[in-house]
Amino acid sequence: MNQPQIRDLTRYMDAWAPPVYQESYDNAGLIVGDPNAVITGVLVSLDATEAVVDEAIARGCNVIVAHHPIVFRGLKKLNGKNYVERTVIKAIKNDVAIFAAHTNLDSVAGGVNYHIASRLGLQDVQILAPKAQVLSKLVVFTPKADMANVLAAIYEAGAGQIGDYDHCSFRVGGTGTFRPLTGSNPVVGAVGQDESVEELRLEVILPTHLEGTVVRAMTRAHSYEVPAYDLYALNNANQTVGSGAVGDLPEPMDETAWLRYLSMNMNASVIRHTPLRNRPVRRVAVCGGAGSFLLSDAIRAGADAFVTADYKYHEFFDAEGRLIICDIGHYESEVFTKDLIQQRLAQKFTTFAVILAETNTNPVRYFFNVQ
Repeated sequence: MNQPQIRDLTRYMDAWAPPVYQESYDNAGLIVGDPNAVITGVLVSLDATEAVVDEAIARGCNVIVAHHPIVFRGLKKLNGKNYVERTVIKAIKNDVAIFAAHTNLDSVAGGVNYHIASRLGLQDVQILAPKAQVLSKLVVFTPKADMANVLAAIYEAGAGQIGDYDHCSFRVGGTGTFRPLTGSNPVVGAVGQDESVEELRLEVILPTHLEGTVVRAMTRAHSYEVPAYDLYALNNANQTVGSGAVGDLPEPMDETAWLRYLSMNMNASVIRHTPLRNRPVRRVAVCGGAGSFLLSDAIRAGADAFVTADYKYHEFFDAEGRLIICDIGHYESEVFTKDLIQQRLAQKFTTFAVILAETNTNPVRYFFNVQ
């Protein structure tokens, strides 16, 4: 059996968290490394730093999968003047690949924010701010005999999912007409003669970035030499892609009890929060990392608390008593992403070790002045 290569890992990660969903400022994907190299082991970390590269080398791993990209902006020089350049140099010298899944992993259902929701025991979890203009509709016309094969092919290629439902389609019957021209090889009819066929109009929704893949699958499964189809861009929000997540606690909590519960489940020793409202906490919105841009979405979703990080002083005023902002720290909000990635990779790949980094990459320390 062939040993998995780095390209196999990157394809799997990209299928889980498509790079098309990363933000414009981001730099997810394979940052350092040869895609054709055989994987000896994978070290999963929140960040890729010099110390993490050292740990990968010591533990026999030639791949680091991190949440945060080590390179955000283009590197014009590589002379080791800062930690980014030193990390990249060390990784290249020691044949250690670095892969990052960042805002694209934030944006998918089952990604970073769903993992936070899971740690908090939230139920009925949904995307807090679904993305629009990332869906398309495929309409294809087929003879009845082709319907099952065509639908199976386009489902397999990633079409036909709406929220928590898959194999979704709409079909209606009609009559298709055509006249084969010289040079054609018609399955039905004869060259130069008008033909009419009872056909089905099939409609499915698909992620826009899969248009090429789905159309190719449909064409291969279709019996016609030139299938008739249409692609439409949709403004519908994709309920499985977007920012943040929101869900409900099994039972309402007193606000102080909620803060203790949050601290314990997210291992957050310090929580900066807005004034308590003397109301129970039941509905909770979450966003790993800097999430202040989602405050209005959290309020609109009816959240009693909004768990995120990197809030600035003046931004706390924006809550205006409508919910409790709970800033638990950037590292604390995302560190358990390591567990999520490790679990997924270990289930998929069984011929090499996928291990959690022991290096603490949190650049922030807390001083407690206990009198």
